[in-house]
Amino acid sequence: MDIRKGIGVSPGVAIAQAFVLDAEELHIPQRRVRPEAIAEELQRLADALARSQEELISLRDRTAQRLGTELAAIFDFHLALLNDNTLQERFRDSINKEFVTAESAVAGVLRSYAKEFLQMPQEWADRVKDVYDIEKRLLRQLIGQSRENLTKLRGDVVLLARDLTPSQTANLNREHIRGLATDAGGRTSHTAIVAKALGIPAVVGLNDVTTSANAGDIVIIDGNRGVVIIDPDQPTLEQHRQYERRLVEFEQSLDLVRDLPAVTLDGHEVTLLGNIEFPEEALTVLGKGGTGIGLYRTEFLYLGQETEPTEEEHYKAYCQVLEVMGDRPVTIRTLDLGADKYTQKRSAIPERNPFLGCRSIRFCFQNMGLFKTQLRAILRASMNGNISVMFPLITSIMELRQAKMILRDVMEDLEDEGIHVRSDVPIGMMVEVPSAALQCNDFAEEVDFFSIGTNDLIQYTLAVDRANERVAPLFTGANPAVLGLIKQVIRAGQRHDVDVSLCGEMGGEIEYTLLLLGMGLRTFSVAPPSIPELKKLIRSVTIEHARQVARRVSTFVTDTEILSYLRDQVRQVMPEAF
Repeated sequence: MDIRKGIGVSPGVAIAQAFVLDAEELHIPQRRVRPEAIAEELQRLADALARSQEELISLRDRTAQRLGTELAAIFDFHLALLNDNTLQERFRDSINKEFVTAESAVAGVLRSYAKEFLQMPQEWADRVKDVYDIEKRLLRQLIGQSRENLTKLRGDVVLLARDLTPSQTANLNREHIRGLATDAGGRTSHTAIVAKALGIPAVVGLNDVTTSANAGDIVIIDGNRGVVIIDPDQPTLEQHRQYERRLVEFEQSLDLVRDLPAVTLDGHEVTLLGNIEFPEEALTVLGKGGTGIGLYRTEFLYLGQETEPTEEEHYKAYCQVLEVMGDRPVTIRTLDLGADKYTQKRSAIPERNPFLGCRSIRFCFQNMGLFKTQLRAILRASMNGNISVMFPLITSIMELRQAKMILRDVMEDLEDEGIHVRSDVPIGMMVEVPSAALQCNDFAEEVDFFSIGTNDLIQYTLAVDRANERVAPLFTGANPAVLGLIKQVIRAGQRHDVDVSLCGEMGGEIEYTLLLLGMGLRTFSVAPPSIPELKKLIRSVTIEHARQVARRVSTFVTDTEILSYLRDQVRQVMPEAF
């Protein structure tokens, strides 16, 4: 029995035989060609490019239908590169001047491209995998080998791979691929994103799982714990089969509390809201028992298309959610572009450290037309529902005041145009950097509500890149410094009668629920699937118990002590969750 620890990126347990996807090394003919054969090689290249483009368009369209346009946009980069005149000219030059086959030209040019990408900032270096994917696609067209098809598996398997290209992940067969484990990858890799979208338990960052397992071995993949077990003994196998059955039973039991109120045993009401990225997710929030939208991320409008969305496109997306939610609250976060999203891929010179650069509200201030377009759409949509506006990554009072001033200017412009808008739209801010948390009493005088964004708050407080698997163990909400900042913000809200919610991933992790309740938090905004589990726990405890937990946690000085204690407390109340 071989137990491996990686990064769990998609929850659930899968037990099946291993299908080991070997690294595909195609034999590339290195022969030179006679001058009179150059025309034939150029035609073979043109045919391969055309067939590859047709494949990619079909794959993009199928992916969009199955998983949405944002994931399908992965293949737009592949298409753009294949259609790049400079790249095609380099292929032809290699054939014309070096008298080599089309296969040799493709491999030589694209591998040179890959080396160039590796010398660029990280945002571009991450594209190397896409370049290799394009190379393999073209070579298969030229050499005549068909792509190994993961969609035609006949039995249930867990897939083990060094890594998966975007094309492979998009073609995963949910019917037979029960789980997924890779040597490489992180929390935001293509593999992780698609595994979550398909609901396949997955663990990444295992380093050498493909060399440790053979095809046909029984493998357990535990996406909850980030564990892969190769060739388990009979007791371990039975233990995990029972664990798998309990998870299914637990999920079914959560349906019983879906429509019940989130009220503690001693009568304290808690508000459970949903985080969404796409308008269609609003229905999922209601289906899981949520009472509103606490965080409507709006970047999808930019990530899924090449041109900037119009005011009307913004307006329709917001109204689509408002129509579903009725008079329930909907908090729209203004654009959080930058960092690893949108701007770096469109910049001639990507920033060296974009997470500390021109992102979120800073990017909006430097792109005023884009910012005002969104604010106009939000204000227009405010007439159709219970909207609030929230500004991201605020680090100073002056930034907040500038954002509010721009909002007022847009409101006046609309009124001058005869367009009616609500004048009392609540204005809030994300608290996701230490400076905002430390100055929260001053900010409380300027806003109607706070929303604590723990993903970035942890990252910036602990100096840990949350997308880097090499430092993943250091990224934890249980760090006393992080908890101290969260507590400070909640108390500032109570002191100034300002609503406080928590919308980061930490809010959906039940280990922290008792602690957050004990600190005074009464509004959680989480991924929709987490709502029933939180509701069941809330309905099983008292606020007094939660306060005792918070007091005890304040005596600990390490995240290990804190997390162990919190898990033990939740396990006593709701053991089936573990």
